[in-house]
Amino acid sequence: MKKIIGYMLTWTAYGSWLQGDRRKYVKDGQILDPNPSLENHNKECLQYPAVSLNLVQRELINKAIHEEAAELKQAIHALAVRTNHVHLVVDCNFISVASAVSHYKNAARLKLQENGFIGKLWTKGYSVRYCFNDTQLNNVIKYVNNHNAEHSSENPQLHVGG
Repeated sequence: MKKIIGYMLTWTAYGSWLQGDRRKYVKDGQILDPNPSLENHNKECLQYPAVSLNLVQRELINKAIHEEAAELKQAIHALAVRTNHVHLVVDCNFISVASAVSHYKNAARLKLQENGFIGKLWTKGYSVRYCFNDTQLNNVIKYVNNHNAEHSSENPQLHVGG
């Protein structure tokens, strides 16, 4: 079995990317085409307002993720905190992916709640892209860093390189 050297995690803000979305969506590991009626049904079923993270919230999430990574002794190679999702590239250590995501999501949620956020912050689940060699790891780091560069006018200091 190949050794995992790192991985890219992605998770979305609540209500920001629903099943049926026009940008396509993932279900059970498959990328599915838009389905407007499914998206509208899911919008109607939201129990909380959809989340769009503002600059202050994104900075707080960035800080919370860095603090949690230090606690988990997990090196961050790249991080992009956007208005509707997070990309995080970390090394692989003793903690399971599911546990790592849970730690990061909870740390961010608690940090925002300490600063007045009320409601549901994250969608259920996450996606993971495993890296088995330096080329794959460097590719996801570039992807996240390019993602930051595309949005640098929104907040240039939310860029962490590897």
